Amino acid sequence: MAAIGGLRRLCSIGLSAVSQNSGLKALRLCQYRAFGVNGALRQQPFDSPTEKPQFPGASADFVDHLEFIQPNVISGIPVYRVMDRQGQIINPSEDPQIPKEEVLNFYQKMTLLNTMDRILYESQRQGRISFYMTNYGEEGTHIGSAAALDPNDIVFGQYREAGVLMYRGFPLDLFMAQCYANADDLGKGRQMPVHYGSKDLNFVTISSPLATQIPQAAGAAYALKRENVNRAVICYFGEGAASEGDAHAGFNFAATLECPIIFFCRNNGYAISTPTNEQYRGDGIAARGPGYGMMSIRVDGNDVFAVYNATKEARRRAIAENQPFLIEAMTYRIGHHSTSDDSSAYRSVDEVNYWDKQDHPISRLRHYMTARGWWGEEEERAWRKQSRKLVMEAFERAERRLKPRPELLFSDVYQEIPSNLEKQKESLWRHLQQYKEHYPLDVYDK
Repeated sequence: MAAIGGLRRLCSIGLSAVSQNSGLKALRLCQYRAFGVNGALRQQPFDSPTEKPQFPGASADFVDHLEFIQPNVISGIPVYRVMDRQGQIINPSEDPQIPKEEVLNFYQKMTLLNTMDRILYESQRQGRISFYMTNYGEEGTHIGSAAALDPNDIVFGQYREAGVLMYRGFPLDLFMAQCYANADDLGKGRQMPVHYGSKDLNFVTISSPLATQIPQAAGAAYALKRENVNRAVICYFGEGAASEGDAHAGFNFAATLECPIIFFCRNNGYAISTPTNEQYRGDGIAARGPGYGMMSIRVDGNDVFAVYNATKEARRRAIAENQPFLIEAMTYRIGHHSTSDDSSAYRSVDEVNYWDKQDHPISRLRHYMTARGWWGEEEERAWRKQSRKLVMEAFERAERRLKPRPELLFSDVYQEIPSNLEKQKESLWRHLQQYKEHYPLDVYDK
């Protein structure tokens, strides 16, 4: 009670001190603080049948019997979809009514990404580039979500969202330049392959450490909220990254700060070699949203229209209501995790073939277009030939291009290069000149 009395006296002192300048604001603040104190003082009698808990940390009722909450308190979050596996619209009211030209664009971007993946994967296997990660089976999550965003929205990717960048207009030449680390690479050859980024397209450069983009995205969304510019952030990650501590931090910051952000989880079944049944025990990732106070939904990630609808509505509400949304897109990673992985060591060929042949996002969209007379075998053959030609031409240009200038090793960190780096730079050039027969400087840009 002494502490409560002291708090009231402090509140009165604070009110007197600021009343001349901001009396109304201080009064409201004091009333708010006094309310919390008086709430504790006016606690109802213990024998009252309507007594409610006064704890500030949760909203609940008292119970008089011991019972632990079961993890399967609900039967499972349903999976929202618009199309079945044959491309038929299930509920006409959920059909996004996307025009033919845009649907064809969806399909062409998904298949172009697929073609680029195949060529660059083989390029790595031939030793032409050092590393690669394919997007096989997850094309629907990329294109469906990217199409629902505004070009000014900020994208934080993990490392399997090349289709998002492709949909925004990132050219094949720059994809190739990044993977080949040549002089045209926007990152100046400093990153591993597939670590894309584009300031012009509002796509934050990918970094290898897992889940670091999640709290960064929450911070960016908070900045957009303060600027009040009707923009949102979308942050992509996998179900494995959701096990990182950074995921908790990002979710909690976004919820408590009420940030306009979409957390987009690609649940593709495997975190490298770890299957979901070893990754978590709860009902996937969407089930975690309510615990953070976030609106959540689970969608069929192989249904590009379901992904589009969910992302579009999440974006609209995230901006209008200043709150985060969590989308869990259920899909399947058909390819190996990366060129450093052999997935045959931990899953069967039959399992992979099922998803590749029976429930592929590209096949589903093609069924949809074929049923409407928008696409046929002739168009398919012509586009496959054209898309391969486009990719191969960009591939050949990238191989012929010189590497970035060696001095770029020392730039873009400090506005003025400090003396210790200047010494290192001079030492490098002396070394290169002394042993130039061991260094192919002719392949570097001048």
